[in-house]
Amino acid sequence: MSLLSPLSLRSVTLRNRIGMSPMCQYSAVDGRVGDWHLVHYGARAVGGVGLVIVEASGVEARGRISADDVGIWEDGQVEPLARLVRVVAGHGATAGIQLAHAGRKASSRAPWDQGGAPRLPAAGGWTPVAPSAIPFADGHAIPEALDEAGIAGVVRAFADAAGRALAAGFEVVELHAAHGYLLHEFLSPLSNHRKDRYGGSLENRTRIVREVVEAVRRVWPDRLPLLLRVSCTDWTDGGWDLPQTVELARQVRALGVDLVDCSSGGNVATARIPAGPGYQVPFAEVVRRDAAIATAAVGLITSPAQAETIIRSGQADLVLLARELLRDPQFPLRAARDLGVEGPWPRQYLRAK
Repeated sequence: MSLLSPLSLRSVTLRNRIGMSPMCQYSAVDGRVGDWHLVHYGARAVGGVGLVIVEASGVEARGRISADDVGIWEDGQVEPLARLVRVVAGHGATAGIQLAHAGRKASSRAPWDQGGAPRLPAAGGWTPVAPSAIPFADGHAIPEALDEAGIAGVVRAFADAAGRALAAGFEVVELHAAHGYLLHEFLSPLSNHRKDRYGGSLENRTRIVREVVEAVRRVWPDRLPLLLRVSCTDWTDGGWDLPQTVELARQVRALGVDLVDCSSGGNVATARIPAGPGYQVPFAEVVRRDAAIATAAVGLITSPAQAETIIRSGQADLVLLARELLRDPQFPLRAARDLGVEGPWPRQYLRAK
C-alpha cells in the first residue's frame, strides 16, 4: 500500500490515504455552517484529499467548545451540512464529520478572542458538564458532574447526531474521545473520580465510550465506517496511556469501530508534550499491531515523503493532516508530483501539471 493508493472501509473507498483532520473554524452561526465552511472544505476536496472530516460538531448545545462551533444537535442544522457534503463529494472526496462533546472544556472563546480563554457563565457562557466536578485548569468553570440520567442523555445525543449526519449525506462518522473533551474525560483517571459504574476500573471508565459506539451503530448503517479519535496518552503519570488505549481499541473493534485515529494529550493543562515531526505516529503503529484494527496517524506530518513512509512501512492505514493542509490545500497534488505517481487533478487544473 502507498499514500496515493485507495483505502476501503466497509462499502466506502477513499481515493487515497490522505485525510483532512477535523479542525475547528469557530465560524458557525447557531451551529450552522456557512460560506466559509463551503470554501474551506471544498478547497481541500479540489486539492485531492481522500477524506475530508468536518470539524468537531456539538451533539448538544452545551457540548460546544465555543458558541461559534458547528452543531448537529437539531434538525435545522442538517441542510447546511448537506450542502457542504454535496460540495465535498462533488469534487471527489469522501465527506466525514466528527461528533463531539466538549465536556469541561466547553464554553470557551474563539482562539482570536482573548486567546480562547474560558467564557464563564457570568460573561455570557454556560456551565459545562463532566464526569466529575473538576475544572480543566485555573480560571475555568467548575463543571457539573453528570448523573447517570445525564450520561444516558449524552449517549442519546450522540446517536441522534449520527442520524442527522446520515440525513446530511455523510459517509463517515468519527466519534471524538480525545483532547480532553467529554469522552476522554471519562477515560482518564485524572479527570474521572467517580465511584459508580462509570468510574474506577478501566472497564468502568471506558463504559460510556462503548455505550456511545453501540448507540451510534444502531443508527449508523453497517455499510458505512465508524471512526474513533482517541488521545493515546495524557503525557502525565497516573493518567490515560497507550496500553489502556490498546484495550479500548479492542473493545470498540468488537462493537463496530473500523479505524482508530491516534492522537494524544489535551486533558492535562500542565502536561509536557515532546512534540516533533511524527511524534504521535508510534501510537498508531502500536494500536494497529496490538489491537488488530486500522489506524490513522496524526501530528506534525508535513511532507509527502514522510507521509508515504508511514503508509508503506505499515505504521498506519491513513494519514490525517491538519495544519499542513491549512498551509497547502493541494498537498495531495504535490505529493503525487513528488512521489512520481498520477494525482487526483481536477480537469480545470490539468494545465498546471
